[in-house]
Amino acid sequence: MNREHENSELQRTSLEDRHSHVGAARNEGEQRTAYWDVRALLRSQGEGDRTRDIEQDVVQEQEHSPISDVKKGSAARETALVDLQAAAACLRQGKTVAFPTETVYGLGADARSTEAVEAVFAAKGRPSDNPLIVHIAHRDQLHELVTEVNETAEALMAAFWPGPLTLVLPVRPGAVSPRVTAGLDTVAVRMPDHPVALPLIAAAACPVAAPSANRSGRPSPTLAAHVREDLDGRIGGIVDGGPTGVGVESTVVQAGDDGTVTILRPGGITAEQLSAVAARVATDPALLAEGAAGDSTSPAPRSPGMKYTHYAPAGALCVVEGPPAAVAAWTRAALAEAAQRGERTAVLAFAEHAEQYRADAVFSLGSASELQEAARRLYAALRSCDEQGATYIVAEACSREGLGAAVMNRLLKAAGNQLIQVD
Repeated sequence: MNREHENSELQRTSLEDRHSHVGAARNEGEQRTAYWDVRALLRSQGEGDRTRDIEQDVVQEQEHSPISDVKKGSAARETALVDLQAAAACLRQGKTVAFPTETVYGLGADARSTEAVEAVFAAKGRPSDNPLIVHIAHRDQLHELVTEVNETAEALMAAFWPGPLTLVLPVRPGAVSPRVTAGLDTVAVRMPDHPVALPLIAAAACPVAAPSANRSGRPSPTLAAHVREDLDGRIGGIVDGGPTGVGVESTVVQAGDDGTVTILRPGGITAEQLSAVAARVATDPALLAEGAAGDSTSPAPRSPGMKYTHYAPAGALCVVEGPPAAVAAWTRAALAEAAQRGERTAVLAFAEHAEQYRADAVFSLGSASELQEAARRLYAALRSCDEQGATYIVAEACSREGLGAAVMNRLLKAAGNQLIQVD
């Protein structure tokens, strides 16, 4: 049968229903995970000054008691502000808190505390040589973390902060836990563009180390329900700020003194966008090296996402690249053969081609000409493959231009670099 998951709201509802009683199923020894629904903050403001207004109200909440003394509007908004402050308090206390950003949900902890950061690694099952990104809410926090910001980095921050761009900069000794930098002399820093993330980090009053809020190797979470699926009972709390926007992680770059910007991980800011600011844009050779994913003998990665297989569903996944007609023919034949072997099949296809496939589950990534939609849908589709019990999965490749570079990077990581070239 064909199943096309085009409606993200239906996916969200299904996942939330599935996890509505997760607390009853916690294993012995797991902690209780708090849950704060702050989506009322998003609905109560316009896009323009929403982040600033929420941040001001959270600060007011710290300074005024009881909450009835502060005029903030609806009861739902007042409750959400109290919840956001509670989440910030957890971060200050050294606990782990998952929260939304414009890219994916992150699992945050005080970047200065080794104990707090180790709790992130433990919850995720993350390799210890994989560095973390530190999230800040204000530019003045940056100078507490790094020793130098060159002109190229300054230009990038002026153009893309807040936003899905991470800069790798020389770390100030003692500014963060050595677990954050994985022993490197640099630290990755970004300022997220999200009306919940920024006020939360500001209220926590600490730099927040935050990888994606999923079990290591699993598809990254774009909904709070995805976080609950992977980490409920393993972390301190979850802030539900609704679906994320970009859908893939931030672009990670290193800015050279000569004006060259080197992409260490493609993401929400494209190479074309960087080229409008930088004298030259280069790609780290490690991104182009075949077989790098999962190679535990390779050097320590300079950026998250450079070394290990990530984003993977439970079933075997391959990516098929070539002319559309050839890709479709190969995929149809491979799906038919897999079905004959008794596999439960799934395909990730673009809307222009999805109807021609026959599989147990067919997931549309949107139009091949609108890769922003593919980025938003990708991780939910990979998770849905697991929900459907898919054991054999084929994904159509996309253009590697623009945001397609990030989409293909994530697909290939999820597939363990299993790329089929057809002509």
